[in-house]
Amino acid sequence: MSKKEGQVIEEIMESTVMWYPDSKKITQMDQFRARINSNYGLNLANYSELYQWSVDFYPEFWAEFWDFSGIVYSRRYDEVIDRTKNISDVPEWFHGSRLNYAENLLKHKENDKIALYGAREGKENVEKVTFEELRKHVALYAAAMRKMGVKTGDRVVGYLPNSIDTVEAMLAAASIGAIWSATSPDFGVNGVLDRFSQIQPKLIFSVEAVVYNGKRHSHLEKLLSVVKGLPDLKKVVIIPYVYSKEEIDISKIPGSVLLDDFLATGKVGDQAPQLEFEQLPFNHPLYIMYSSGTTGAPKCMVHSAGGTLIEHLKEHILHGNTTSSDIIMYYTTAGWMMWNWLITAMATGASLVLYDGSPLVPSASVLWDLVDRLGITILGTGAKWLAVLEEKDLKPRETHSLQTLHTILSTGSPLKPQSYDYVYKYIKNNVLLGSISGGTDIISCFMGNNVCIPVYRGEIQARHLATAVEAWSEEGKPVWGESGELVCLKPLPSQPTHFWNDENGSKYQKAYFSKFPGVWAHGDYCKINPKTGGIVMLGRSDGTLNPNGVRFGSSEIYNIVESFVEVSDSLCIPQYNKDGEERVILFLKMANDFKFNTELVKKIKDAIRVALSARHVPALILETKDIPYTISGKKVEVAVKQIIAGKEVLHRGAFSNPHSLDLYQNIPELQSF
Repeated sequence: MSKKEGQVIEEIMESTVMWYPDSKKITQMDQFRARINSNYGLNLANYSELYQWSVDFYPEFWAEFWDFSGIVYSRRYDEVIDRTKNISDVPEWFHGSRLNYAENLLKHKENDKIALYGAREGKENVEKVTFEELRKHVALYAAAMRKMGVKTGDRVVGYLPNSIDTVEAMLAAASIGAIWSATSPDFGVNGVLDRFSQIQPKLIFSVEAVVYNGKRHSHLEKLLSVVKGLPDLKKVVIIPYVYSKEEIDISKIPGSVLLDDFLATGKVGDQAPQLEFEQLPFNHPLYIMYSSGTTGAPKCMVHSAGGTLIEHLKEHILHGNTTSSDIIMYYTTAGWMMWNWLITAMATGASLVLYDGSPLVPSASVLWDLVDRLGITILGTGAKWLAVLEEKDLKPRETHSLQTLHTILSTGSPLKPQSYDYVYKYIKNNVLLGSISGGTDIISCFMGNNVCIPVYRGEIQARHLATAVEAWSEEGKPVWGESGELVCLKPLPSQPTHFWNDENGSKYQKAYFSKFPGVWAHGDYCKINPKTGGIVMLGRSDGTLNPNGVRFGSSEIYNIVESFVEVSDSLCIPQYNKDGEERVILFLKMANDFKFNTELVKKIKDAIRVALSARHVPALILETKDIPYTISGKKVEVAVKQIIAGKEVLHRGAFSNPHSLDLYQNIPELQSF
């Protein structure tokens, strides 16, 4: 093995500090810790002690944060939570309280402050909407919805891009107490119907076309097929997005109307309608989110208005130190939970940047251009995008100012250790790089960024306050410094209140509590560093590898393999023979200008052997031309595992590149096991 490869492996195994917090800066986390010390006569000296208190006394933590966060409500709660209930009991939070999610996001009275920036691929101008304008637009949307009969509890859905109209439609639905659900325009018809047909929406919003990767993609044909598959729809509202309204022919789509005509129905004469907020219980449904649906029909997770709001506020205010002076952007679609997370940041008074389009067109600098142009302070992205920039040898610190940027967030997949090196060397050396991890299931994060503690290379900074997260062995015992199942031991405000069409709760219980009774098993492997408190994510546990009795997650392999310049991407999966024996197969997608060969295979096997062990070395390393991803950018192992076991993958609508699945059919080298 070469000296360079030896260094890579050593670095993977060694945690080094990449960023320290400014000791002179008093953060909102510091203020909150001081409040707890004062109110409870404690002397919690640091984040670690605050975290332990928040887990041990989680009802007190959430009561304190309710006040600290400035939540707007019309009736205060009678009880935070029944502390005799387990997480598997799905207890009710803040019983007796009444509030409205949309009211909390629209409470800011600096009327001329920008609430939303709308930026789009190929468009020079950036749309701006102030808080005052946003309130007026939401009032108009809500009045039109009420006029057509949308009531509390009805489902309103969006087949929409990440745009200002999408936010306005969602907030209007929330103001009424209707339940919002969305998928992005890149979803195919089957993928949309797999989701929306389960929840019988009354109203759908859509665009007529989108622009992505330099091309216009008409949307009306797909929309027509979706509308035909949703018999309960009363109206279809089409938002002119790429073309002018005069150019759009909606005559073939039953029940359809253009946005302006729909909004006109909300006006009373020439008067703009008043903005009204239904006051609803804390656990009233706000969103329906979906599991990935890569192995079966997507599960419909119902998330509460109060739980979503308070959990997101904890992450924005305490963990991110987000204030009204921040301008925050997350590169996301409107169907991914990071969109919902981003939108709640408005409740802090921060301005949001909504970007729709490819992050690599017209150039790979498009998001950095926006950072400089708009003064973005917090930029969120997928780990994959950072890896692509590194592959393209982009060095933003040499081409951009990035002066305002204080935080870069990353999620979607584990952030590789070498991506930390790339960010600090070639993007900005004094930025907080926060890898965050949670999921659609909790519409938030179990762990992530933290403004009060250092960033260690290759590690997520910390478990989040009041999330009783541990890594457990198969025997249900906590393990430290080694791989284990990510579990949560105590209730969370943002766990789903229920699954749609799951009357007795059996699907819910099976999804999270079948592995360890009474304890949430999230389906991820992780390792918690007992020295730093940091966490390393090790891949999905439903894609767990266990050859020769050694259990490990695929990310342990990816961290090593994807440090090779020859490799653009990789996929690691198990294969079983008729006797139940397991072997590991590693597929490599080659980087441009590199060829797959036996020398590379040997180098990779040697690197894995040295960094991990001989038993971690894959039995077979093969080349592939493409690797399947979900539309939200997650690498899919389980579907490929099914294909090589001879099973069919039915729900292809969940994939961004479904044709890649065909590459794994009938591979000769896999037939002999």
